[in-house]
Formats: sequence, structure tokens, C-alpha cells
Amino acid sequence: MEPKRDYYEVLEVPRDADAKTIKRAFLKKARTLHPDVNDAPDAEERFKEVNEAYTVLSDDQKRANYDRYGDPNGPAGFGSDYVDVSDIFGGGGFGFGDIFDSFFGGMGGRGSGGQAQRTRGRDMGIRLTVTLEEAAAGCTKTVAYTRLAPCEDCGGSGAAEGGQLRTCERCHGTGRVVEVQRTIFGQMQTQGPCPACNGQGQVIDHPCETCGGQGRTPSREKVEVEVPAGVHSGQTLTIEGKGEAGLRGDACGSLVVSVEVAESERFERQGDDLYCTVTVDALQAIVGTTVTVDGILEGERVTVRVPAGCQFGQRVVVEGCGMPRMGMVARGSLVAVVQIETPRDLTASQLDAVSAIVSARGGEGTAEKDLEPEGFSAAAENAAEHFAHERWHAPKNPFKGDRR
Repeated sequence: MEPKRDYYEVLEVPRDADAKTIKRAFLKKARTLHPDVNDAPDAEERFKEVNEAYTVLSDDQKRANYDRYGDPNGPAGFGSDYVDVSDIFGGGGFGFGDIFDSFFGGMGGRGSGGQAQRTRGRDMGIRLTVTLEEAAAGCTKTVAYTRLAPCEDCGGSGAAEGGQLRTCERCHGTGRVVEVQRTIFGQMQTQGPCPACNGQGQVIDHPCETCGGQGRTPSREKVEVEVPAGVHSGQTLTIEGKGEAGLRGDACGSLVVSVEVAESERFERQGDDLYCTVTVDALQAIVGTTVTVDGILEGERVTVRVPAGCQFGQRVVVEGCGMPRMGMVARGSLVAVVQIETPRDLTASQLDAVSAIVSARGGEGTAEKDLEPEGFSAAAENAAEHFAHERWHAPKNPFKGDRR
């Protein structure tokens, strides 16, 4: 496997190049290598190489790691509040490749179905995964993604210095042209978007060299996403103006963030309630006890009061210690599912005391000394089988089932 080329060499820029120089170098190379405009067999691979180099060098954090460690991820990756989004999607199958197709392959072309190319920017979407603890407390995530952003060189107008929008001479500003075709049935007229102005009715006499007159360019950007406390998986957050930029200064679309809450090792979430397990020994379950567990919020300690006579799998509800309800002060409940263990560290005197209790509960004439060896063995075996049956047939997931 051949080693990857140096990213600075790929873009042919010096190592101290600024962000604008890197972007210009990328756009210059990408225009000639994009598969829609280059038929060379290796055009696609070379375009991917250029795109990879730009993805790293246009991101301050990745570039710093690359310069220092030779790896954009650094020795231990990024911090937990930094997310590099590679899964970009949108309505109608709008994906990462469409960003470049819209810019390189779609310049001056027609939209689907013979319609004029839209000028307003499309909405974009990203998936953002947070931990259950982050969802409980709320958090701010810095998200890096790629979009078509307003061109910095022309301010989004699409015109170079001195350039102006002029009425298209071919369609006279209508954006539509009529074409006459000769067929075996005679002449037929068809009407469609003007190819000279792409159906816009106007052209730029001196287009910006960086964006080719579109007023937008592919750009690596960062945005802060405020995740509210209590958010559920599947809920979306909308950030206005951070989607695809419109053509020649038209309105930008929105960035729609779809939140996914990862599963937790400590809790299972059901609505706004949190389920966890607490383990007590059999003697504690008999007399009752209290157990202190870590809550979902940082530094939170929750006291679970296990009642006397508690049974295996019984649920103890602690109100107000579950997930926050989004936009509210109230919280769900913490539901502790009790697991009972038989103590194995009793002393001889403690065992004698327990034996005395068992004998007393058995009634007169049932003490151990009055039992025949065979009878005692059979009773112990039956008890062991019963205990094993109860443990074996206990629910595999103690969180499921009716809440009591």
C-alpha cells in the first residue's frame, strides 16, 4: 500500500498558506478533476485525493494535528465537544457528493426535469449523537461540516470587481426560450429554460473567478449546536441560514440537526423515566435498607429506600430523579430494579442465628437435629432447585415489564 501524498503537495500550496489560499487552490484543481468535466480514467481518484487534502487543511483542528503528528486525528482524537460530521443528507437524497455536483458539475446546467436551477439554498441535515448524560444536562457541540457557503471573494454576488448583472440577450430576460424542431410530422415548438442564463433571465458579464459566478463555494465550516436538556432521540434542532447558500446572494437554507441519544451502560431510558439496578443481600431485603447510587446528572447522588420484605425484581420508584422534561423544570422518575444476592460471608455465629430463625419459623419439631439426613438433604435440594428456577426464569432485562 503506497503512502499518502503530503496534503500540501496535493494542493500545491506552502505549509504556511492561509485558509483563502488553500480554498482557491482546491477549487482550481477540483474544477479540472471533477468527474463531470474530466473523462480521464484517474480523474475520480485524483478528485478524491484533492478533496481529502482540502477536508484536512481547511479545518483548523485537523490541520494542526496533521502538522504536528502527521495525522489529522492527532494522538488521541478530538475533544468530546467537537464533532466532524461526514454523514450529510437532506430531502430527496441530497448528500455529500451533491455539494460538489451542484458546484462543479451543475454550473450553468439545467435542473432535473428541464426546470430552471433553483436559486434559494437547500436545507441540509446532519446526525448528531450525544450520550445519555449529555442529553440529561444539555450540552453545546461544535460541529464541522461541508456546505456551499457564500463566496468570500465576491461577497456572494457572483460578480468579479466591476462585473454587473445584465439582461440575458438570448431570452431577453424571460429565462425561457422557444426551440423549433423539424420532425416527420412537421415543425414542432418546445419551450424550456434558457441555456445561456440557466433560466434566470440575467447573466454576469465578469463572473468571479473563485466561484464561477455562482456566488457560493464548497466550504468547511463549524457551527455550535445547543442541545437542550431532556432531548429525545429523533428530535431535530433547526439552525437558520447554515444550510446551502443560495445562488448569487439568494437566501440560505437551514441546517437541520437530528439528535440521536446513545444507549447508556448504567441506565435504560423509558420516556422520561430512568431504570437501573441495585443489588442488596437477602438479609437486607428482609429487614429493608437504603442504597445510594450515582444519578444521571454530574455529582448527583440518589438514595433508594428498599422496603422490608422486598422481592427479587421489585421496582422502587424515586420521583424527580429521572430525565429532565425538555423545556420544563420537572423530571421523570428513577426506577431502581432490586437484585437480591445470598450473602456468602456470614460468620459461624451469624449462620447459627439464621439457622435458629429458620428453625423457629419451621415450628416445633423441625429443628435440624430432628431431621433425618435423607429428609434434610431432600429439603435442601428442593430449596436449591426452587432458587435456581427463580433466578433462571427471571427476566433477562429487569427493566422491562409492568411498572409497580
